[in-house]
Amino acid sequence: RDINAAAELLEAGADKVAVNTAALRDPSLVARLADRFGSQCVTVSIDAVAGGRSAWQVVVRAGTERTAVDVVEWAERVQELGAGEVLLTSVDRDGTGRGYDLPLITAVTSRVRVPVVASGGARTPDDLAAALRAGADAVLAASVFHDGDVSVSETKIALWKAGVEVRL
Repeated sequence: RDINAAAELLEAGADKVAVNTAALRDPSLVARLADRFGSQCVTVSIDAVAGGRSAWQVVVRAGTERTAVDVVEWAERVQELGAGEVLLTSVDRDGTGRGYDLPLITAVTSRVRVPVVASGGARTPDDLAAALRAGADAVLAASVFHDGDVSVSETKIALWKAGVEVRL
C-alpha cells in the first residue's frame, strides 16, 4: 500500500511487489516505487471486467468495486509511470475454467511494452498456450492445478509440444 510496506517485503527477500487498488487510488505510488526500487521490482496488478464505457473496466478492492477506468489506458499509464510488469486478470473468467479472455490480453499487450502476465480462466494446457499466442509473456494458473485437472509436469510437456519454451 505504500513505500514502507514495499521496502519491508523486498528486504525480506521478495523479488517484486505488486500493487493494485493503492496504485489506482494514487498513481504516483507506481512512480515512487520504481524510482526507489527499480521498475523490475514493480508489478501493477490490473483486475478487469467487461463492459461499461469501454470494452473493459478496472475493478479494485478484490473485484468488489467497479471503476470508470479503461483497462488498456490504465495499463499504458502504469507503464509510463515506471511499472516493470502488468499482472492482468479477467475477473469475468477467473475460476471459471472457460479459458483466458484472449481479446483482453491482445488489447493490452498490443499497447504496452512491459511484460504482461495473463490470469483468470485457465482449465487446460491449451488455454495457457492460447494466452501466450494472444501476446501474454507469461501465464498464471491456479485452479487447474489445485483442482487436480492436470499436473504441472503434464502442463509443461503439453506446452513444450505446442512450441512454448519451458523448463522441463
